[in-house]
Amino acid sequence: MYSLVTKSPLDREKQSQYDLTITAKDAGQPPLSSEKTISVAVSDVNDNSPEFSLSPYTFYVTEANEPGTSVFSVKAFDHDENDNAHISYHILRDGSEDNKLTSFLNINSENGDILALKSFDFETLKTFHFHIVASDSGTPSLSSNVTVNVFILDRNDNAPVILYPLSSNGSAEGVEEIPRNVNAGHLVTKVRAYDADIGYNGWLLFSLQEVTDHSLFGLDRYTGQIRTLRSFTETDEAEHKLVILVKDNGNVSLSYRIVGIKERGEDRKMPFLILQKQLDREAKREHKLLLSAIDGGRPARSGTIEILIEVLDVNDNTPVFTQDVYSATLNENAAPGTLIIQVNATDLDESTNSEIVYSFGKEVDVNVQKLFNIDSETGEIIVMGVIDFEEKKSYDIDIQASDKGPVPLSTDRTVVIKVIDLNDNSPEIEVTSFSKSVPEDSRTGTTVALISVNDLDSGLNGKVSCFIRENVPFGISPSLQDNMFAIVTKSPLDREENSFYELSIVAKDTGEPPLSSEKTISVVVSDVNDNRPQFSLSPYTFYVTENNDLTAPVFSVRASDLDESDNAHISYHIPRDSSGDSIGLFLNINSESGAIMALKSFDFETLKTFQFQVSASDSGTPSLSSNVTVNVFILDQNDNAPVILYPVSSNGSAEGQIRTLRSFTETDEAEHKLVILVKDNGNVSLSATATVIVKLVEPKEAFAASDVKSSAKADEDNNVTFYLMITLGSVSALFLISIIVLIAMQCSKSTDYTSKYLQETNYDGTLCHSIQYRSGDKRYMLVGPRMSIGSTIVPGSHANTLVLPDRRRTSEEVG
Repeated sequence: MYSLVTKSPLDREKQSQYDLTITAKDAGQPPLSSEKTISVAVSDVNDNSPEFSLSPYTFYVTEANEPGTSVFSVKAFDHDENDNAHISYHILRDGSEDNKLTSFLNINSENGDILALKSFDFETLKTFHFHIVASDSGTPSLSSNVTVNVFILDRNDNAPVILYPLSSNGSAEGVEEIPRNVNAGHLVTKVRAYDADIGYNGWLLFSLQEVTDHSLFGLDRYTGQIRTLRSFTETDEAEHKLVILVKDNGNVSLSYRIVGIKERGEDRKMPFLILQKQLDREAKREHKLLLSAIDGGRPARSGTIEILIEVLDVNDNTPVFTQDVYSATLNENAAPGTLIIQVNATDLDESTNSEIVYSFGKEVDVNVQKLFNIDSETGEIIVMGVIDFEEKKSYDIDIQASDKGPVPLSTDRTVVIKVIDLNDNSPEIEVTSFSKSVPEDSRTGTTVALISVNDLDSGLNGKVSCFIRENVPFGISPSLQDNMFAIVTKSPLDREENSFYELSIVAKDTGEPPLSSEKTISVVVSDVNDNRPQFSLSPYTFYVTENNDLTAPVFSVRASDLDESDNAHISYHIPRDSSGDSIGLFLNINSESGAIMALKSFDFETLKTFQFQVSASDSGTPSLSSNVTVNVFILDQNDNAPVILYPVSSNGSAEGQIRTLRSFTETDEAEHKLVILVKDNGNVSLSATATVIVKLVEPKEAFAASDVKSSAKADEDNNVTFYLMITLGSVSALFLISIIVLIAMQCSKSTDYTSKYLQETNYDGTLCHSIQYRSGDKRYMLVGPRMSIGSTIVPGSHANTLVLPDRRRTSEEVG
């Protein structure tokens, strides 16, 4: 029997079917062979994660898109098949700043189309990124992530906004006062505006729509500066109105009008103190000026006055942090109230304009605000909730420092908090593939189960080793994939020694202190037909009395098999060899029970001992069998009556001569009849009778009769002598043959043998049969009536067995 096995790992994605041509070839000359082709289909296992067509994805979306429509799409594929290749999509929402934006995104789980639930606004959000997870439907499910980078494209959807001038009611109106004596090119004012759009859409152009005197004022279309084109004259109006139009350069141009810019001249004799450049209180808090006035008389008279200008604070400085980026580390599971870091900001303004309030940025996730708290006055950031490294490894938190000015100014910075992993998670063991039973003939290294071990910790805290606690013929070896292990056989299995194993799998990390977990699986060792039937005895020896009952078994054999089920189901039969042995022909065995019945009765006088083989076969595939030798000895019963061999009369009756015990007298009868009874010593004695007639005659008649008898006896003795010579010659020939056979048996190193010889006549003149045999270191001779030449005598079973000295090599006569 041969088994078709794998010799290297299979990969259905490379080849899903194999047509195997199996060739069987003998070792003959010439060798003959045959072929058979079988097809093997490799079934799919979920061993491939979904793969995205791009990584990362980059999409450009124009702002003001229509809500509820698909803005972009992702696509993943899986090399597996069926459910293992069915992919579903979802957006990873982990509470981070970027992923908070995904709240207004939705993805079709089947096709990967991404919908925007509201319109994007370039001026609010220019770019963001998020993660999409593609998961298959296998068991266990495998997944992969991809980063999606989204860039919002600007659309000209914002009109220019006037920053200056602005009136108290918020309208774009302003009054500028200038002296009449200014020269051409004097800067009257500068219109300030901005457009929230960028690029060409945010490029602003200024133009004069209305003006009382085009020759007096000019406007720079790019900078918005209004300058005098000439000097004022006495005839020029004291007030002028200019209407300025500000528009962008978008495809659809947007504009804003500044209505009512007025310029007024005063009496030239009134001096004006004009600010030529902006003041900065933070650079200089006050300015001292000396103003002199000189008349035109002769001699000229003059006067001076000291002007003290105190620069009032305006909230024009934003708070400034001491660092651009703040970084801190924090152990996970830190107690609430633990100080993480203290931020600090300063403001160059004064009074309430310099008082700073600290807070989290507006975009900080509410879940983050549950974990951390910032003190609004001191800037201390402390722990509020449970920090778990496995949930999130770092936090980028936007903080804001705002002053208390009428129009508060603020500055944002980022605090990066890195969470330090502690060994607070035990490894998790998951059995991903498991064969509940393994054949006992499995090779060393056969995979029984695949387990996945995952430790949520990182570094050494997450490095895991696995072992089996018990001393069992199984071991654990790392798989090709990370955190995957295979339970394999490390030594041969034997179901007959142990058919069931409870494997305690221990996964232990290398953290300090190390944490471990344990999982128990049960493995059943299935039976393979590797044990032959074993007989309870070998050889069997049975003693059977002759004339046995044919309806009952004469003896029985029993075998057992250490296997189970069909492999242990035993059937018995007697092998029939081709040697011509006919002993097994009159025996029959019950194939189920091993009981042996004789089809005819045994006869001790015909057959004294024999042996045969019994075969026990199991029902496994292939079937295994074993043989046992059965030795049978037939025990004698008293079932034969004695036979009179001599004398025998012509009519077949047994007659003979009897010696006288005394002399005859005259009163004795002339004729006497004697009936001789011969019986054996069996439990049920059997016997035979012989009749002898004794006649009394006169001496002369007796002499004559004696002569006649002597003559007759002489003739009879001659005949007997002739036959005895023939008999002795035959015996001698048989004796010589026996010696040769004996020598041959000795040469073949036989330890037990039997020699048979015909002997001389016994004491009573009957022809006896003697048998010489050896058992161990003793030699025996059996003297008795004629037996079957093919018989075997059990040593010591008869009273007429004599022990012979070792020096005797031939049988002796008893006479």
